Amino acid sequence: MIALTAISDVDLDVAAHIAAVAAPDAGAVAVFVGTVRDNDPDAVGRVTELEYSAHPDAERYLRDIVTSLDRPDVRIAVSHRVGSLPVGGVAIVATVSSVHRAEAFDVNREVVERVKAELPMWKKQFESDGSHTWVGLGRVTT
Repeated sequence: MIALTAISDVDLDVAAHIAAVAAPDAGAVAVFVGTVRDNDPDAVGRVTELEYSAHPDAERYLRDIVTSLDRPDVRIAVSHRVGSLPVGGVAIVATVSSVHRAEAFDVNREVVERVKAELPMWKKQFESDGSHTWVGLGRVTT
């Protein structure tokens, strides 16, 4: 079951994602919270902020990703943030519940990996020296 998919310009609520996948038969809820870090292998200095931009159809892409992973024995909730986020800001929340933990972990990891690889989302990375770079511009977004 797909409980929630969203591209949001407001802070993401981890507890709301957990609640969205809660169910009496769920013995496990796997949670992934992706945050902005102060470093990047391609950065010259410290990262101070990320600014996320999404393709106009990003919500549809996100829904399609989750739909392809949907099955009767799991519940999935995932949201990605757009806009400016400081170091420590929450960029993505993915929760998956299932009867057993292995399946919740496996599906959650696949959700996050697919979102990272397929969602048409770009980030402008600001560094401590005032410079910035764009990350993710190479993706095809047709």
